[in-house]
Amino acid sequence: MKGYRKAPRGLRLHIGLFGRRNVGKSSLLNRLTRQQVSIVSEVAGTTTDPVEKPMELLPIGPVLFIDTAGIDDVGALGEQRIRQTRRVFARVDLALLIVDLKIGWGDFEEKLREECRRRDIAVIAVFNKADLGEPDRDLLDRLEREKVATVVTDALSGRGFDQLRQCLIREVPEEFLAPPTILGDLLPPGELAVLVVPIDKEAPKGRLIMPQVQSIRDILDNDAYCLVVKERELRDALERLRRPPALVVTDSQAFLKVAADTPEEVRMTSFSILFARFKGDLDEYVRGGLAIDRLRAGDRVLVAESCSHHPIGEDIGRVKIPRWLRQYTGGELEFVHCQGHDFPDRLTDCKLVIHCAGCVTNRREMLSRLMACREAGVPITNYGVAIALALGILERALSPFPATLEMVRRERAAAAGESGLNMNK
Repeated sequence: MKGYRKAPRGLRLHIGLFGRRNVGKSSLLNRLTRQQVSIVSEVAGTTTDPVEKPMELLPIGPVLFIDTAGIDDVGALGEQRIRQTRRVFARVDLALLIVDLKIGWGDFEEKLREECRRRDIAVIAVFNKADLGEPDRDLLDRLEREKVATVVTDALSGRGFDQLRQCLIREVPEEFLAPPTILGDLLPPGELAVLVVPIDKEAPKGRLIMPQVQSIRDILDNDAYCLVVKERELRDALERLRRPPALVVTDSQAFLKVAADTPEEVRMTSFSILFARFKGDLDEYVRGGLAIDRLRAGDRVLVAESCSHHPIGEDIGRVKIPRWLRQYTGGELEFVHCQGHDFPDRLTDCKLVIHCAGCVTNRREMLSRLMACREAGVPITNYGVAIALALGILERALSPFPATLEMVRRERAAAAGESGLNMNK
């Protein structure tokens, strides 16, 4: 059980509780988790910010419940609460739409349902306060036709909560039950991966950073094995092996040395590029990375990080990547930053978004950010892709992904042809 409680938030099923103020969201969460997680009061608007509760929900596994503020709030403070709550939509895999049976289902609930439909979020309509009545039969029939699961509960007495837990299990998105692998599909059983792990100032004392730990576990889960070294020991480690490893994976900051020390016939990539595929869409990030070639002096670049770490020394997002990109483009670029869940609503003044690996967030939030960039017409890439391109080793770093590598070659050939055509004109 301890291992489940410590499961990273990014690997948990995110379940959001949405509804009007004072419909019983906090009471329902407390009953579901069997703990006093959220403050309960008769005063509307008691929950002011999203409240998160990680737990083990058998037989699903690790989940993260997010209790939101009521989004029918009013006034300036209400607007801030609504804005915070709407951001939760970007990262939930499953939504509990709580309805007060005394008030009933109206335009407000329809809008919430439509927001979930637009984002392809599975919904369970929870008709709470069952002591006040029963939901309309015609409404239940319509929701059933629309594939919306429904449950009638009473958070105070506990009525309907066994059915709600069963419903949660039935409605779990299929991709959560069969999550993508990090690198297990790149390693046949019994093969070796060498993981290059620099120990820098920002690595937690006494621990490895999350992408490295998760990669090791993924290798073991897929019946392969790994050798972990620092960048200075890589060459010696490879020379001691009786046969070459199937894959070398490095921290992106050590790309150049690792590329130099790894034989050309051995496939090589980075943890960040692996997570581009695991948490988002590798092809989309690579296409976005190619936009670096189109950056010009004065262009604004957003560097987005999922975590809220305190920058130390040669921080990768604030120092190293800006330096590498300025050297690559030969121009002075403007860099802006965001952290945690504070991804900006307006992106149109940016020419490129560079995102971290996203190890502490879930896949839905990363895909939501990809969608936001696509809708704004702004290319998005990630740390590993951007660093590999700026250092001139993008194709080498994509060697484990032949289809993506071929796409890069086609895109570059097309760009070179277009450039030549323009010069001839």
